[in-house]
Amino acid sequence: MKPKVYIETSIVSYLTARPSGDLIVAAHQKVTQDWWENQRGFFELYSSQVVFDEAKSGDPLAAARRLQALQAIPLLEINDQVEPIAKRLITLGALPAKAQEDASHVAIATVHDMNYLLTWNCRHLANVQIFLAVQGINDQYGYRTPLICTPLQLLGGQLYVD
Repeated sequence: MKPKVYIETSIVSYLTARPSGDLIVAAHQKVTQDWWENQRGFFELYSSQVVFDEAKSGDPLAAARRLQALQAIPLLEINDQVEPIAKRLITLGALPAKAQEDASHVAIATVHDMNYLLTWNCRHLANVQIFLAVQGINDQYGYRTPLICTPLQLLGGQLYVD
């Protein structure tokens, strides 16, 4: 069985965006494209309606490219467990109030027992301090927290043994 990865909006945004003139953003785009081409086959990919809704906003041509990238990825159900977890992550201080969608991403990935949440959002998601806070809250309520990481951290989907 392949590990399960929740694809967050920033991944499809970096994957499909026009090449950036910003060196860091361009590097993230390249890493994302490489991961998509060479690593995604080692994982079962999932996303959600939250990602779909975020991806369809903005410039229509860019939105169309993002939605095309999401086309073959199953959307996870936003069930009755998701909202309480997302609210708890904010009310208990793991995420700021302005990060409602980010809390939803974490809650959806948590409820559906994803192994990884893949993102370039290092302010609110792929951040060790936030991960530890989220993990502490989820542990208190009996949930396993998916590892929240960037494509750079999820290279080598196939394990190699020397």
